[in-house]
Amino acid sequence: MKIDTDLPRSVRELEHVEIPMPDGTRLAARIWMPEDAETRAVPAILEYIPYRKNDKTLERDAARAPWLAGQGYAYVRVDLRGTGESDGVMEDEYTEIELQDGCDVIAWIADQTWCDGGVGIVGISWGGFNGLQIAALRPPALKAVVTICSTDDRYADDIHYMGGTLLVDQLSWASVMFGINTLPPDPAHVGERWRDLWEARLDGSGLWLEKWLNHQTRDSFWQHGSVCENWDDIEVPVYAVSGWADGYCRAVFRIVENLRAPAKGIVGPWAHRYPHLGEPGPAIDWLTEETRWWDQWLKGRDTGIADEPKLRLFLQDHAEPKSHYATRDGVWITEPSWPSPNVTPTRFALGADGTLSRDGEGPDHPLRLTSPLWVGVHGGKWCSYAHPGDQPGDQRRDDAGSLVFETEPLDDDLSIAGDAMLRLTLRSDRPVAQVAVRLIDVAPDGAATRVSYGLLNLTHRESHAHPELLEPGHDYTVDVPFKHVAQTFRSGHRIRLAISSSYFPVAWPAPEPVELTIHPARSELFLPLRDGSVDRAPDFAPPRAGEPLEIAVETPPAAEWHVAEDRDTGRVTVTVRDHEGDVTIPSQAFRHAAEARERYSILPDDPTSATGEVTWIHEMRREDWSVRTETETRLTCDTTHFHVTARLRAWEGDALVRDLDWDVSIARDRV
Repeated sequence: MKIDTDLPRSVRELEHVEIPMPDGTRLAARIWMPEDAETRAVPAILEYIPYRKNDKTLERDAARAPWLAGQGYAYVRVDLRGTGESDGVMEDEYTEIELQDGCDVIAWIADQTWCDGGVGIVGISWGGFNGLQIAALRPPALKAVVTICSTDDRYADDIHYMGGTLLVDQLSWASVMFGINTLPPDPAHVGERWRDLWEARLDGSGLWLEKWLNHQTRDSFWQHGSVCENWDDIEVPVYAVSGWADGYCRAVFRIVENLRAPAKGIVGPWAHRYPHLGEPGPAIDWLTEETRWWDQWLKGRDTGIADEPKLRLFLQDHAEPKSHYATRDGVWITEPSWPSPNVTPTRFALGADGTLSRDGEGPDHPLRLTSPLWVGVHGGKWCSYAHPGDQPGDQRRDDAGSLVFETEPLDDDLSIAGDAMLRLTLRSDRPVAQVAVRLIDVAPDGAATRVSYGLLNLTHRESHAHPELLEPGHDYTVDVPFKHVAQTFRSGHRIRLAISSSYFPVAWPAPEPVELTIHPARSELFLPLRDGSVDRAPDFAPPRAGEPLEIAVETPPAAEWHVAEDRDTGRVTVTVRDHEGDVTIPSQAFRHAAEARERYSILPDDPTSATGEVTWIHEMRREDWSVRTETETRLTCDTTHFHVTARLRAWEGDALVRDLDWDVSIARDRV
């Protein structure tokens, strides 16, 4: 990465600024701006997230925010109410008070002497979500949005439920926030108030997993904050960004397709990362691209960005199956719109003999399917963070427990771009069942790389809001969408479709063992074939950023992912370790560390044996002050209920401050 130290305008940093809300709550901000902004006012860019401006995101912010400030912007990084050094308690994600606070923060920024009155909002993940949601509320000073790794649909396309199935990442994510919500404000900024604010958080944030499990269908809880409910609410330009390994790439296409306001999208090969930090690579010069967007819409300069193609996609080449990639081969392509005139949905027939072909037809020989519940242990995470193990490995083990349909070796290269879809005719012997489908690139040596996948809770075949039980023995035709992707299958390779009745630990299994009967002759796969003659786009420049933050690393970040099988019982267990590192920020004499351990296990034939456990340990300290928190969450089930047990412990120095327990059961609602 190129480090830029000679910026167009000199920058000053305000380490801690308190922004008053109408109800008296004060939100904490760190602000970077040109040194002369008080006399030469500039537009502002807001990033509004719960991940602690003073420590957890500071290393990332320090290389990004000053660079943008040096281009003539005020970069305002605000902690949400109840997080970091802000007052209050955060009780859930994307609440009405969070969004109203965001509008009030924008009004405050626009009223400052160093701001020219125009504000943009940017964010990755949480900040990408609430950026869209705040835009839909139309605060007058908001002029443009950059949303990265986010979604317009909180139910169907977030970390909670995919195709109506319960994502195991919901447990993982709830546990992340369970840990973050235990962290106190920094006494260096809020003084002696820190302890009262901390104890209010410990007592008031609650168990978010319980809240989310109480909403297993697309009800008003999830409709709130889902901007797809009314696209016309957003009237400002939006730049949407994601990566194929990220969980949120679908939203980029819907935003480009549905917004009436100017919209633009990029999807790279990346996991859940900013594009200038993109992994798998290639990372790109995102800060320059982002600045072009802000210059166009906040400064009124014609940068040409509004006239460029709507979409730029990274067309991936074949890669050997690995659970982690440093980089992916491929080329950048553009699409003028979405849907694209360059892409044609093309039918492939399924044969009872396991064939997959464009023109195949055959007799209707039903095929029975009862997948062992270990199918999915090589599926990685729903949302990859580019950690070793969290992308899908070789699919041959999972394929062994699936129905497989496969083309002959391809005569020529074949490229797809967009969302494949499987129209499947089947029956179930149970009233609640699910189906998982995978699109796989099979190399001549047999290595199988997952290209995309889809999930469907079959009770949600008609509606996520009003699911209906299956009638055992009755035939249904259902559509199963795949995640969007752009991929080239090389000549000599085969395209494989794999179908399974479970996909753990990506999705929690149905409550009972299920046998599906598949009718291949009444099923068909639609692949979004892309015209290979369309010219490629120029590459982006290599990434650049500002001068990195000085940190002292005691323990570097580390991630591990292991799959084990008990040869006696057949129980398969996935264990994950994610150590965020133990680092000191010398400029603040502040040290912090965090580590997670996750464990997911299941017997091959008993869905009620599924177990998920996540522990987070956080530590923060100064010379005369230290806190440590530990959170534990465990999810199990029977055929009628989910069961959650949890524990929170917090220490100040050696003194135990809180020891709280939860033990709740939530009825399964056709999941």
